[in-house]
Amino acid sequence: MFGDLMGMMGKLKETQEKVEATKKRLDTVLIDEASSDGSLKITLTANRKIKNIEIDDSLMEDKEQLEDYLILTLNKAIEKATNIHEAEVAAVAKEGMPNIPGMDMFK
Repeated sequence: MFGDLMGMMGKLKETQEKVEATKKRLDTVLIDEASSDGSLKITLTANRKIKNIEIDDSLMEDKEQLEDYLILTLNKAIEKATNIHEAEVAAVAKEGMPNIPGMDMFK
């Protein structure tokens, strides 16, 4: 009984370490997103940290359009990054979860 429990605890700790390593690796996964006309480009990590924003000079003349483009483009980039982040972390967590009866969390 305790051997099984100790084995499960070890497996959980190992899985936690793998999840943390995956999160660290996601800092190196870059997502590029651009406005529909390409005048605004954003790069962020899969951990949703902004790395770069490029703004075409034409947008500097229209504050309202620039704000709209920033909102739309950032939201699209964040959604992509979130999807990648959640899929990667869930895959590692599912792979490392011990088989505990009644705990079918990742179906």
